[in-house]
Amino acid sequence: MSRAFGDRVRASRERAELTLEQFSKQSGVSRAMLSKVERGEKSPTIGIAKRIAYALNTPLSTLMGDEASRHAFALVRKSQRHVFHDAKTGFERHLLSPIMAGLSVEVVLHRLPARTSTGRLPPYPAGAGKQVVAARGRVVVGFGREEIVLEEGDSLYFVPDVEHWFDNRTDQAAEYYLVISALPPPRTS
Repeated sequence: MSRAFGDRVRASRERAELTLEQFSKQSGVSRAMLSKVERGEKSPTIGIAKRIAYALNTPLSTLMGDEASRHAFALVRKSQRHVFHDAKTGFERHLLSPIMAGLSVEVVLHRLPARTSTGRLPPYPAGAGKQVVAARGRVVVGFGREEIVLEEGDSLYFVPDVEHWFDNRTDQAAEYYLVISALPPPRTS
């Protein structure tokens, strides 16, 4: 997956006509790290992957998925999910929704091992929203200067226009669903 992810990052960067140096400045990720990611030598953490996607103005799902798999409708079998696994923390991001052009909603399942955090995630563009549903365990959702504890079954909606994070501060694994919505990009004619 690292190689395919890196190839898509490089292709997106080249389409955006960004040098590696410009890309580094826009993403806040070191030039060396970006180079290793593009060559498939390094798998980024979820925070770095998100920064890369935002700098390219591309959904993370697009960088993780195959353009050829885009259809007007799609069935995503459990065995076909795109899964991002952070080898350092054990955090997993399972894309549950299909990868489709123009889709303005993304449904994901996050699995946080005990005593793990996603780390600080960058702000989303204006018009985005996140609905969080705690499916198993306790999840702390932080954004700005706020932290809200979600118990199993609780849900929360927030506007992710500031740095935000998800923490599991317990000794048990936690899972939560995210429904990420965004206004579709403006059409160019």
